[in-house]
Amino acid sequence: MEENMRTMEEYCRDYAAICEKEDDIPEELLEKFGVQRGLRDKQGNGVLAGLTNISRIEAFQMVDGVKTPCDGKLWYRGYNVLDLVKGFTGKRYGFEEIAYLLLFGDLPNEGQLKEFTEILAKGRTLPTNFTRDVIMKAPSADLMNSMTRSVLTLASYDDHTNELTLENVLRQCLGLISVFPMLAVYGYQAHNHYNCNDSLYIHRPQEELSTAENILLMLRPDKQYTPLEAKVLDIALVLHMEHGGGNNSSFTTRVVTSAGSDTYSVIAAALSSLKGPKHGGANIKVVEMMSDLREKVSDWSDEDAVRHYLERLLGKEEFDRKGLIYGMGHAVYSLSDPRAQVFKSFVEQLAREKGREKDFALYSMVERLAPQVISGKRHIYKGVSANVDFYSGFVYSMLDIPLELYTPIFAMARIVGWSAHRVEELVNMDKIIRPAYKSIMKEKEYVALEER
Repeated sequence: MEENMRTMEEYCRDYAAICEKEDDIPEELLEKFGVQRGLRDKQGNGVLAGLTNISRIEAFQMVDGVKTPCDGKLWYRGYNVLDLVKGFTGKRYGFEEIAYLLLFGDLPNEGQLKEFTEILAKGRTLPTNFTRDVIMKAPSADLMNSMTRSVLTLASYDDHTNELTLENVLRQCLGLISVFPMLAVYGYQAHNHYNCNDSLYIHRPQEELSTAENILLMLRPDKQYTPLEAKVLDIALVLHMEHGGGNNSSFTTRVVTSAGSDTYSVIAAALSSLKGPKHGGANIKVVEMMSDLREKVSDWSDEDAVRHYLERLLGKEEFDRKGLIYGMGHAVYSLSDPRAQVFKSFVEQLAREKGREKDFALYSMVERLAPQVISGKRHIYKGVSANVDFYSGFVYSMLDIPLELYTPIFAMARIVGWSAHRVEELVNMDKIIRPAYKSIMKEKEYVALEER
């Protein structure tokens, strides 16, 4: 090796500039060829890629023949999510019931729910020594990567990994739904123990407890939680469980499924899609933004000071200088995100229990002021409102859930939707999903190496 040879870092730094130049596609060409960036047009309409019977999102209505923004609605298998959440009265938890609904098309009766809950409970086991040999080996602060590795490794313990019968795929999906909380929580504990010198404790889930209760039990050293804490986490799981086939991770699920891939590879791909800050990691940005606001604004009740901060945020003068007010706006919803509306009532209850009323008041103020600031500074084609990420991070902080687990909790819920979309794609699949890309490259004449 020559002594003056560039390091890998130096080489990639220099060639990154070349990639940036060679791969740049002028904006005017997108207009010329009618390319809808992000598969959405400038009015926010998505390219129709398929049909689904699993869920529906409503953000507009026709008024006198004109498409008009309206309060958002979310439907699971024909049921309004607001009505479903209202049904979780008393000590009833909703995760298992709504998982059954999304997977099998309708709400279960008592016998069906009992059997389904028992199946999930029995599935909360990992292969012998899996926690020690896989999760705790090379623990990572990036828990989404840790979970993805664990999911792919689980394929090695399955004698029927590549069998695509519905019976086998359902078995695999139900097994992953059951163990996702364990993969995430144990991964967090392993990282904290080996990298942060925290005490290591592994609590096994209990069959008689709900998914939400088991998450809190496994996460907390003393295994203790209040009924309201478990209820709010359960609601969070239900609200994050499914959101149409067009969201990035669900569409990834369908694309990889259409290739004929196995369940573990499909779910690993979905996890990789979810982890980005534009998708499942958005609530972390909200928490970080609000923390920055608290530091910069001394009086949280001063509306003018909060408004000024939001204006500076939008002007790329505060926080990460991206010009975004995180937790505001949605690719589909306009006037309101129904998930945020459901969340807010439970958030207020939890804030009172936790003595966080001042924080809740600040969140409520930002929710009210941000749309005014955005509409005053930006041209928007539809309304701007708080999305589910705006309050979910605040909820997780009140539940003493560490920041590293925010996106994994999203995954614990959304794997139900992914599983439903995988099954629906398998039932109807006849072609691989392959959208078109138009080439704009110029042809070149080949020149031999010695002549270049």
